[in-house]
Amino acid sequence: MTAPIPAEIPDIPRIPGIAANAAAAAVPVVPAYAVVPRVRRPVVTVFRLLVALAAVAGVALDLLLGSPIRVLSYFTILSSLLVAAVFTVTARRAWTARHPLRASVTACTLLYAVGGSLVYHLLLADNPTTFSMTGTGGPLTGPLTGWHAATSLLLHTVIPVLVALDWFLLTLPGALRLHSAATWMILPLAYLAFTVTRGLLLPPGTQNRYPYPFLDVSEHGFVEVLGNITILGVACYGLAVLIIALDHVRPGSRRHRPPENRISSPATSGLK
Repeated sequence: MTAPIPAEIPDIPRIPGIAANAAAAAVPVVPAYAVVPRVRRPVVTVFRLLVALAAVAGVALDLLLGSPIRVLSYFTILSSLLVAAVFTVTARRAWTARHPLRASVTACTLLYAVGGSLVYHLLLADNPTTFSMTGTGGPLTGPLTGWHAATSLLLHTVIPVLVALDWFLLTLPGALRLHSAATWMILPLAYLAFTVTRGLLLPPGTQNRYPYPFLDVSEHGFVEVLGNITILGVACYGLAVLIIALDHVRPGSRRHRPPENRISSPATSGLK
């Protein structure tokens, strides 16, 4: 004689570190690379290493050609150092077949590199007084020549173009969100505020008191400089939004969430 099996059996209290039921316990923890094999990207690795080396070389040449304090006061130098660091990390990840950096980090690097390039080409390259990050501080009457011209071309044109090509062709699209644009604005606005404050605290006549002419309070006045900062901030934010928009429409854009792993977590359910 057998007794009927109860319709409902009370659950056993869950013990920390142990699956709540037998079905979940039977599902092993499988790493993603066991399902999808890792693939190294040697061509991408070489390209990104070359970009990183170019950024380091450009900054190093500028430091040799000019005063280190003067050179390091420019946003282009800071963004180039960021490019060198980020591209070194992404090159290593491409070679070891690890997950890429977060999309917001690579897009932020793109924003700073391209933003600095646009400021140079739109506001500084055609000025009557030649703009130089390695000059002696006095007005330059002729165009840059020699290594001065080479480093300017490298940092203001070549590297931003290479960073843009890497982002457009070699990174996964569709992962950026609009709220990231506000976060990216922290560094540019902090740099502008620090640069103007530093110039106000330095005595008049100090060499390279204001690294950029449109931030020179002694020449343009505080109100005009504040207006310039506002325009630059709005333009930078607009560029950030444009990058996010392009991220969702460029080729291969993931308009929906990425496909899920077919192996589920042991804490949820069995195989799908």
